[in-house]
Amino acid sequence: MAFFEADNIYKSYDGERILENVRVKLEKGELVSLLGESGTGKTTLFNIMSGLEKPESGRVTLDGKDVTGIPGKISYMQQKDLLLPFMNIIDNVSVPLRIKGVSKAEARKTAARYIQEFGLEGSEGKYPAQLSGGMRQRAAFLRAYLYSDNVMLLDEPFSALDSITKSSMHQWYKDVAKIHGTTTFFITHDIDEAILLSDRIYIMQGPIGHIRREFKVESSGDRGSDFGMTQEFIKLKREILEFIKV
Repeated sequence: MAFFEADNIYKSYDGERILENVRVKLEKGELVSLLGESGTGKTTLFNIMSGLEKPESGRVTLDGKDVTGIPGKISYMQQKDLLLPFMNIIDNVSVPLRIKGVSKAEARKTAARYIQEFGLEGSEGKYPAQLSGGMRQRAAFLRAYLYSDNVMLLDEPFSALDSITKSSMHQWYKDVAKIHGTTTFFITHDIDEAILLSDRIYIMQGPIGHIRREFKVESSGDRGSDFGMTQEFIKLKREILEFIKV
């Protein structure tokens, strides 16, 4: 059994099928992407895997335990950073700890241990409106991490960033996830992003959402900043494009 798994997920709204027979598996420490067009049910699948919604059939397991429909086990970061504008950064990232009943002082102390590692040093007392998009996103990542460091579900986490900031954030997140052994499943519409970040890529297509294909990202060396110019990258991108067009 995989570390984190959604098995045979079926979901409908008002009689309209949204997801059918969806199966995804993530091993511990993997970074896997879910690639597909809008409207294919990707966010619905994430809502189910995070426990915010229940499927009509199928189940979600984490480390062998059934967590179907149980919120609070999986960290889920949505597309917008959703930082609270009236809170400074240290209190924003402390929110998950406060929800768990940790005192304000202790929550701040715990969050402060990660401030430098998440590239937020010097911003603890600032408010979201005072930060750049990249810094806000780092704060959102830290808040999600403090909610649950085992698994992170990320819904288009880099889509609002400019290309230069996005590139640096890609490398930053890969480094952080590797250090902590965090298992990551993220939604993207960007093929390049999926290849650059992922160990594996699931392709979801509709109109009734289902997984049509899985691609493994192979690399003969370290996947550094020049990986996007390698023949391995170009070959896989071509294969994905050809499959999607079918």
